[in-house]
Amino acid sequence: MLKIAVPNKGSLSEGAMQLIRNAGYKCRRSSKELFCADISNEVEFYFLRPTDIPTYVRSGIFHFGITGRDISQDSTFELTESMALGFGKARMMYISQGSHDFKGLSDFEGKTIACSYPELISKHLKENGINANIIELDGAVEISLHLGIADFAADVVETGTTIKLAGLKTIGEPILHSEAILVTKGDSTLDIPSAKIFHQRLNGIITARQYLMLEYDIPTTQLEDACALCPGLESPTVSPLKDPKWNAVKVMVKSSDANNIMDKLSELGAKGIINTEIKNCRI
Repeated sequence: MLKIAVPNKGSLSEGAMQLIRNAGYKCRRSSKELFCADISNEVEFYFLRPTDIPTYVRSGIFHFGITGRDISQDSTFELTESMALGFGKARMMYISQGSHDFKGLSDFEGKTIACSYPELISKHLKENGINANIIELDGAVEISLHLGIADFAADVVETGTTIKLAGLKTIGEPILHSEAILVTKGDSTLDIPSAKIFHQRLNGIITARQYLMLEYDIPTTQLEDACALCPGLESPTVSPLKDPKWNAVKVMVKSSDANNIMDKLSELGAKGIINTEIKNCRI
């Protein structure tokens, strides 16, 4: 049986469960269940603390694990990041009092930094030649600045609103851009047929979320310009309509480009422009 470690709570858990179900796996659990099995697909899913997942994956107990890039890189184990999953995105940032005039990382020299990711922060400081004291705290590291325990803090930031409301601010460039990732002990995991299928299915979902299917009718005289505007992955599907002056076109486009392309197609004279969500694909 293929064994997959999944976060047991929080936004990482919600995103992972949705992704796994969309990929066609039966994965349902109550709040007390530690694992569930999809017998037909020969997969077992175990629900663990995200911070524990790198340890279990590295030990070889699990073929894959879903956790955050920040958590993976803070562990003392070297794991293979097999795939970025596109949810749970955040930035690892340094934090200071709102009144601090930040001049650069040299501000941290000889200072105390509170964080929940000591390995990751130590590595970053060392790479930049900074000597600082690190205090490891389990969450809510910002309060350490108000209590005077630390001079600065480092934490995962999504919007930054909570930090601003506390009279603090993020400083410098992001230490790390984090998101949910699929980790494994090594590339050889994909040599296992069921592991390869699991990887392909998840990749199909992640890829599909980046695209839309665009359909439209275009005058024959404008067909070449329209195809040049959105050529698709290989080339558009073009079908003649009953009226020889018109053609129907179907093409995949990047979701981020869809509205701009639709505007330009309309300017070319396209009609009936429709975009449709793609739930899964293989490219």
